[in-house]
Amino acid sequence: MAIPAEQLAEIKEYLLASENPLFFYDADCDGLCSFLLIRRFLDRGEGVVVKGSPKLEAIYANKVEECKPDKIFVFDKPIIAEEFLEKVHVPVIWLDHHMPLKLKGVKYFNPRIENIKDASPVTYWCYKIAKQDLWIAAIGSYADWFIPDFAEEFSKQYPDILPEAKAKLQDPGEVLFSTTLGRLIKIFSFILKGKTNEIVKCANYLCQIDSPYELLNGTSDKARYILEKAHKIEKEYNKLLATALSEITSYKLFIFVYTGKYAFSQDLSTELIHRFPNKIMIIAREKDGELKISLRSRDIVLPPILEKALEGLEGYGGGHEYACGANIKKHDLDKFIERIKEKINL
Repeated sequence: MAIPAEQLAEIKEYLLASENPLFFYDADCDGLCSFLLIRRFLDRGEGVVVKGSPKLEAIYANKVEECKPDKIFVFDKPIIAEEFLEKVHVPVIWLDHHMPLKLKGVKYFNPRIENIKDASPVTYWCYKIAKQDLWIAAIGSYADWFIPDFAEEFSKQYPDILPEAKAKLQDPGEVLFSTTLGRLIKIFSFILKGKTNEIVKCANYLCQIDSPYELLNGTSDKARYILEKAHKIEKEYNKLLATALSEITSYKLFIFVYTGKYAFSQDLSTELIHRFPNKIMIIAREKDGELKISLRSRDIVLPPILEKALEGLEGYGGGHEYACGANIKKHDLDKFIERIKEKINL
């Protein structure tokens, strides 16, 4: 195991010893599912979704002051600001799967420390700790483009959600876009859009949902609330997806810039790279003079290219081998794109 069993046991001990834990988690399916698995297992603590930046910024120390936790747990955030750590005075336990960082003042766990190529999602490791809620573990794993070793076990328990034939495939995209499990993933993804208080409300409701069928069939008030929000957001997503599809050409590099109320860059880039696996996707949302970008590829490793493209620019970025995110100023877009073209010989 890339995170050794003794380290998972150590994380579990920290959790069980915490009387008032505070959870910070990333605003994607992996982050949300990681929080849900641990919150449902522990049955205590408050969750805080961290939106808009890969970094847990110093401003979130205000939430620590408000909640007065005895321990802080951080899930699926690639960076923690040193200013945040300077302001908090309780143990911080950080579980991540991005490129490893060295930071004083935290207990840090990451599968890439043992194996730099192991980007298994935080959801996967939280499930190894909690050992319950297999359906949530499957959602977070597949949403992060990862096929877990419990895929066939999940399929046996929920064959109508993940058929056996699909569980044996090595392409997560086939699960995301052609199964009921993919439908659940979209619900989780769409409720992470919009106002923070609504996201937190949905997350708290998910802590009380008994099964995936309760959610899929809307058999409780809480499930119906979640479905209504997801459906509302999905309608906006489908409009944007249709626009993006109408602009696809035969060119290797597809660049799509949009504005709008909701951040759909990750969702769009993931669906588009599934539909057009030979392309490189650069999907960017423009807001307040900045571009928040999602990059996807199936055959070109992106982080070294992104690092070169960002040199000297006012921005940041990073991520996994074939899925990255970046933030740049709008006026730097042309320079950013030209550098990417140079690196991939277009």
